[in-house]
Amino acid sequence: MDNRRYLPIVIVGFIILIVLFSAFNRIFFRIEASERAVLFKTLSGTLEKDAIIGPGWNIKAPWNEVYVYEVSENKIEETMDVLDKNGLNISVDVTVRFHPKYDKIGEIQENFRGDYVHRLVIPEARSTVRQVMGRYTAEEIYSTKRPEVEAAIIEETREVLGSSGNEVEMKSLLIRSIKLPEQIKNAIENKLEQEQEALAYQFRLDKEKSEAERKRIAAEGEARANKIINSSLTKELLRMRGIEATQQLANSPNSKVIVIGGGDDGLPLILNGN
Repeated sequence: MDNRRYLPIVIVGFIILIVLFSAFNRIFFRIEASERAVLFKTLSGTLEKDAIIGPGWNIKAPWNEVYVYEVSENKIEETMDVLDKNGLNISVDVTVRFHPKYDKIGEIQENFRGDYVHRLVIPEARSTVRQVMGRYTAEEIYSTKRPEVEAAIIEETREVLGSSGNEVEMKSLLIRSIKLPEQIKNAIENKLEQEQEALAYQFRLDKEKSEAERKRIAAEGEARANKIINSSLTKELLRMRGIEATQQLANSPNSKVIVIGGGDDGLPLILNGN
């Protein structure tokens, strides 16, 4: 039996399968849960930037193009050299976490052709870091105003990336490290150490002054109290108190000899008692 006559049929069938498979991939496409897409109609040259395609299976004409975006959180880490307010060179490591706005990827595709990370996020983040750090001295950036510097960079970067036409939402920006020339770093650390010692010394002085003031106030109060007591101890009062004490002793069970009027100022005199 001659099988060669079936060869053209096999070849044609194989070609049809290839065409069908290719057509399937051009017609049907799948968008994952962490993705969004926009459709570009090649015949009309129209980008349907407002018709965002969500997750799942979708259908398109074979001649149209689909641009798929990862919309889950992304991260870049950058090391850059910046100048402080006085022109001193500083090396800074920053981390930026961000993602494209889900409903704005059409505009991102139109403005940045999909490569928004290198065309937008990295340049703007680097530019903002340089601008903000250029307003402060190396000492402020390294120590005293570091939180303020970070807050300014975050606020200004978020504003630029999220503005109309950019449409990127920045989640966070972290300054991982700040590296100064070793000589400058040592000078700043020595200055901070001396300032801490001065603050500690001032604290001890203030504490000693407070303690001295407390003792002075206590002494004045005690002196005033003694003055009041002394001014109130008249002879009549002392005589009355003595009589009251004598009556209490007379009523007690202990044996004693009391001479009425035998003491100074006519007070009773206790001669013996158990």
